[in-house]
Amino acid sequence: MPIKLDDIDRRILRALQRNSRMTNVELAEEVGLSPSPCLRRVRILEEEGVIERYVALLDASKIGMGLTLFARVWLTGQDSETVDRFTKAVARLPQIVECHLMAGDCDFLLRVVAADLDSYRRFQMDHLTRIKGVQSLKTEVPMQKIKLSSELPL
Repeated sequence: MPIKLDDIDRRILRALQRNSRMTNVELAEEVGLSPSPCLRRVRILEEEGVIERYVALLDASKIGMGLTLFARVWLTGQDSETVDRFTKAVARLPQIVECHLMAGDCDFLLRVVAADLDSYRRFQMDHLTRIKGVQSLKTEVPMQKIKLSSELPL
């Protein structure tokens, strides 16, 4: 259930989404609070699970993983054993950075990162198609990244 956020909470969250490395003093100044109440609010947001964690966002192309692909996966069945086996296998594969159980045409949608098409093809053949219960797989290749954001609208 969503928690009730006031305007100051929203300002704190917007600021931290842009730059989670700012000091509490900088954050307090930006949102119009003194440091102690600001820190108290941040801690409450962390304890309530609104702030799940802090991360560094990397430039994938600079670490040799500049290709993003979307794989649609159809399983042989949607029974709990098949789905559990698939989700556990996916969780072990770091190249899969998102996995969504879908309603509609396919069973799962995966966002996969790779160095290039050849490395993705090897990953697909060596890992994805070998997961027991995978019936078929279709890969979508994006032509241009228009928008990618980690910030939620507040």
